[in-house]
Amino acid sequence: MKHYIYIAVIAVIFIGFAVVFDTFPRSTVSELEKRELATFPKFSWERLADGSFTSDISTWFSDSEPYRDLFMTLSMQVKDLIAIAPTDDNIRFHAGDMALEKGDGELSADGTPSEGGTAPTDSMTIDEYENHINADENAKIANAGIIIVGKGDKVRALMAYGGGPKGCVGYAQAANKYKEVFGDKVNIYCMVIPTAVEFYCPDKVKKRTNQQLPTIRNVVAHLNPGVKPVDVYTTLGKHANEDIYLRTDHHWSPLGGYYAAEEFARVAGVPFKDLSHYERRVVHGYVGSMYGYSKDISVKNAPEDFVYYVPKGVEYTTTYTNYTINKNYQVTGEGKPFTAPFFFKYKDGHGGAYCTMMGGDTKLTQVRTSTHNGRRVIILKDSFGNMLPGYLFFSFEEVHVIDSRYFTKDIIAYVEENKITDILFANNIFKAYSSHTYGSYLRFLHQQWHRPGASVPTKAKGDSTLKHKEQPKKSEPVENQVTPPAAEKTETPQTQEQL
Repeated sequence: MKHYIYIAVIAVIFIGFAVVFDTFPRSTVSELEKRELATFPKFSWERLADGSFTSDISTWFSDSEPYRDLFMTLSMQVKDLIAIAPTDDNIRFHAGDMALEKGDGELSADGTPSEGGTAPTDSMTIDEYENHINADENAKIANAGIIIVGKGDKVRALMAYGGGPKGCVGYAQAANKYKEVFGDKVNIYCMVIPTAVEFYCPDKVKKRTNQQLPTIRNVVAHLNPGVKPVDVYTTLGKHANEDIYLRTDHHWSPLGGYYAAEEFARVAGVPFKDLSHYERRVVHGYVGSMYGYSKDISVKNAPEDFVYYVPKGVEYTTTYTNYTINKNYQVTGEGKPFTAPFFFKYKDGHGGAYCTMMGGDTKLTQVRTSTHNGRRVIILKDSFGNMLPGYLFFSFEEVHVIDSRYFTKDIIAYVEENKITDILFANNIFKAYSSHTYGSYLRFLHQQWHRPGASVPTKAKGDSTLKHKEQPKKSEPVENQVTPPAAEKTETPQTQEQL
C-alpha cells in the first residue's frame, strides 16, 4: 500500500510540474539574473535544416520556464540549509563584461609588449596592501568562483581575479596614444580601479584569486612620459576599513569613488571639496549584482545601504545623448541631446540603485558647472567610472562622460569642439585588461559612424594604433540593467541594460 501512495505522490508532483512548465506563461525577464530571457526563435527552413532552430527552441524552453526566479531562489535556500556550495577550482569570472580575456595586453616571450608598445620604464612605487580587516575569516566558493565572506548582515561577495602580472599593456598603450595625438594641449591621466577582492579576500582562500597590484604596476610601468598615473590602489587601501565597496555588488561604492576622485583632482591640480559640501542620501535595502551571479541566498539576506552624495553650492546642467542598442548591445543609432537630472532617485530595495548617477551607461553625458577655471575633462570609463563625475563639479567647468562601449563620434574632433583640457582613463581592472576596452578607445581616434557589422576605417601603414578591421558580431554585455524610476523618466526613454 505504501508503494502505491509513494507512486501516487510522485505522479502528482510530476503532473504538476508538467502542467506548470507546459501551460503557464513563460518568464521573459529575470530580476535575479538581471537580464532578459531567451525568446522563441524565428522559423526558417534554412535554420531548421542546419539544426539551429531546434537548438534555439531548447534554449528558449529551458531559459524561460515559468517562475524561474522563484525556483532558483528555492534552490539557493535548500543549498544554504544543507550547506552545499560549488567548489569548482575554476576561479575565472565569466559573467558579463567582467570576464578576462586570456593574454590581453601581456608581454611576449622576449619581454616586449605583445601589442607593440614601449618597454617598461621607471615609475611610481605602489605599496602592497595587507588585509587587516577580515584576513582570518572563513569563506566559501559560490557559483562562478565568487568568494562569499562573512555571516549574517555582514556577508560580502568577492569576484575572483584571473589576470596576470604582465597584463594590461594595451590599456597603457591607449593612454600613450592619446598623449601622442593630443600632445601638450591635453593632459592625459590613467587610472586602474582595483576590485574588492584585492582588499577583503581572507588568507584561507587567496589561492582562489590572483593579486591585482602586479597588473596595476605593469600598467604604470608602461606609461610614456607625459601620461600621469592616478594611484587609487594606495588611496583605497588607506580607506579599506570604510564602506568603499558594495558588499552585494561587483562595483565599488560612491564613497570609494569619492576618494578616487579626490586623488585624481590632486594629480590634475584642480580644486576639490570634501564631503561637508555634499548632501548624504541613502537607498535602503539594496541587493546588487552578486546575488544573481553567485546564486547564494546569503547575499540576498544581507541587504545594504546604498549611500551617495549630492553636491551643494555648485550649479550644474546635465545633457544626455542616448544611444539605441540592439539585442546584441551594439549601437544602432542615437537620439537628440536633452537635459535631465544627473542623480536619479530610486526607492528603497530597488536593485538598480547603482544607476543613481546618470541612470546607466548607454549615453553620452555632458555636465556644465558654475566652476569657471577653463578646465574641461573627459572621463573614458566603464560603469565603475560612473562614481567619479559627481565629485568633480567643483573641479572642472565641464565634465564629459564617455563609456568605452557607446560612443559614435570622432574623439579628436570632439576634443577640439568642446575645448577639452584633460582626459582621464578610469576603468576597473577587468575592463582595463580587455582588448575590447582599449581597442574601443583607440578606435575613437579615427572612427566614423558605422552601423554594426560595417567595416571600420584603419590607419595607414606604420600607425601604432591597434587595428580593428571589423566590429565584433556581438559586443560585450553592459554592466547595469535598469531604467530610471518611472517618476524620474526623461523625455527620451532609457534603454534597458544587462548586467
